[in-house]
Amino acid sequence: MTFPRKAAGTRARHAAPLHVAAMLCAVALFAAGCRQDMHDTPRYEAYEATDQVTGTAAARIAPAGTVARGLLRADEALYTGKIDGQVVDAIPFAVSHADLQRGRERFTIYCTPCHGQLGDGNGMVVQRGLRQAASYHQDRLRQERIGYFFDVITNGFGAMQGYAEQVPVRDRWLIAAYIRALQYSQNATVADVPQDRRGEFGGAPDQQPSPAGTAPPASGSGQPPQRPEGTRQ
Repeated sequence: MTFPRKAAGTRARHAAPLHVAAMLCAVALFAAGCRQDMHDTPRYEAYEATDQVTGTAAARIAPAGTVARGLLRADEALYTGKIDGQVVDAIPFAVSHADLQRGRERFTIYCTPCHGQLGDGNGMVVQRGLRQAASYHQDRLRQERIGYFFDVITNGFGAMQGYAEQVPVRDRWLIAAYIRALQYSQNATVADVPQDRRGEFGGAPDQQPSPAGTAPPASGSGQPPQRPEGTRQ
């Protein structure tokens, strides 16, 4: 008998449209998921022409005097180390012991490769044959104002690059403070020690200490200490 074979062929003919319909539904769902409405939202491209505002470009020029958020540089001394073009002789904020420790850390990271741990200009790159770095203990730099070091860290000097991009403003001041501490470590006198501790160093108890932060005097200069550096005036 041939009836079973005929029945099988009939079922196959009926199943084919169902498969086609299922495939069409799948394609329709896939196409619906690929819509770009969220990606191609109505907007102006940079410098695209528009008639919505005065002029023809969608990108507007900022008004004169506009300052981006977070980039206001109102404190000239803080951000440049200068006032009216002259380097300042005081750090424009109070420096704590913790601040000085951070200055030491930043100095170790950015400065010791050339200037060495002691600031004597004998860093590792110098020992490997590169150009001699400046020593902070030479008379000229011992007498420089604190703002000078901030300016050099910011803008560079000679073969030294500026570090404004790598080191934030406050950290640059803390590095400068630590440089001053290094200068004291090699050139301080008993007069720079607090009066109540001078006995530990053989100093006369009635000597008057120089103001905190004063630049250490040049060796053999006979000059009195300069006015304080490292504190706000």
